[in-house]
Amino acid sequence: MSTGTTIIAMEYEGGVMMGADSRTSTGDYIANRVSRKITEVHDRIYVCRSGSAADTQAITGYVKHYLGMMSMELADPRLPPVESAANLFQMICYGNKDNLM
Repeated sequence: MSTGTTIIAMEYEGGVMMGADSRTSTGDYIANRVSRKITEVHDRIYVCRSGSAADTQAITGYVKHYLGMMSMELADPRLPPVESAANLFQMICYGNKDNLM
């Protein structure tokens, strides 16, 4: 029996559909039945989170802040690109790989 997070994203002609379970567990104990695992980081950019809730919330907060700053600097509603968000997540996670769960 698996007790891990279930997240999925599917691309279709008009966009992307995302889904996730809502349970947060600590081993066999369910700590929260209504967690939000899909989080907005910019107007049109969302992230699916799994792992340590505290770590993923903190990282998402940093990325959201950086993307907001980038958006103001570029003054273009189509920006920032999704690739920039993905690269920010990658840099933060890799740079802190020894401290994250």
